[in-house]
Amino acid sequence: MKVLVFAGSTRSGSYNRKLAREVAALTRERGAEVTHLELGDYDIPMYNADLEAKGTPADVLKLKQVFHEHPAWLICTPEYNASYPALVKNTLDWLSSPVKGDPVWSDDMRFSRGKVVGVLSASPGALGGLRSQSHLVPLLFNLHCWIAPQVYALGRAATAFDEQGRLVDDGARKHVGAVIDQVLWAAGRLQAG
Repeated sequence: MKVLVFAGSTRSGSYNRKLAREVAALTRERGAEVTHLELGDYDIPMYNADLEAKGTPADVLKLKQVFHEHPAWLICTPEYNASYPALVKNTLDWLSSPVKGDPVWSDDMRFSRGKVVGVLSASPGALGGLRSQSHLVPLLFNLHCWIAPQVYALGRAATAFDEQGRLVDDGARKHVGAVIDQVLWAAGRLQAG
């Protein structure tokens, strides 16, 4: 199973980037082929229809293909003002915008249709970014994704990782693993169907 893992943050010390690294490692341990994507490695401007009319940025086209090639996604989203960050929304807005006249990418949902998505979050607060998940899930439904009912919000993230960036708590690893397992199971069933 090909699984795409990414965090909705580019900050160097981001808890969600740490969580995404753990998610990628735990997913590989389960035998999946993992692409751990860093959104900061792509030059994606703020979405603007006037800019798009001049041509879809090359990195947007690259990301469309990467997302399309993975039947399963695991997203680690920060929580900004009780919702997901602009980086996540902007990326998904670009990816879902059809490329007029393109025989492949004129289909706006080609990159996302039928993907199985696991949603996780990390936050220094007690809720662990749970409110961001409640806003992100409807957006993913709108993109025709299947959302795993098992989610995980890592609270008190400032003390949740050791110096190597690994989760210190076995319970947290178990919860992360439960999300991964459900996504792998569901994506396997959909692909077989």
